[in-house]
Amino acid sequence: MSMSSTVSIGKKQEPVVLTDKAAAKVKELLAQENGEELALRVAVKPGGCSGFSYEMFFDSEVAADDVVRAFGDVKVVVDPQSAEMLIGSSLDYSDGLNDAGFHISNPNASKTCGCGSSFS
Repeated sequence: MSMSSTVSIGKKQEPVVLTDKAAAKVKELLAQENGEELALRVAVKPGGCSGFSYEMFFDSEVAADDVVRAFGDVKVVVDPQSAEMLIGSSLDYSDGLNDAGFHISNPNASKTCGCGSSFS
């Protein structure tokens, strides 16, 4: 009698996904920077009123252990420690009168501050 088993290995969940609006805005900002070699770095740093804060900036350097994903023409880079805290998150952009700017929705955050830029 032969025993066989099947192991299903799923795709690892992305640390952060850009919405179409966020990707378009980042692409626009990169064009203003002449940033052909730049990537959007999304990071989590200690600090803020809730314990951790989000950080986003254009970066020209990518470490060997960084998680790198492309959303159209936009390259997003996340360091491994931040990636663990951001799994399943989405980055959106709003240009309305209220709450204009980039916003991260993080399912791992148990508490966020009123401004939405820090979490625990």
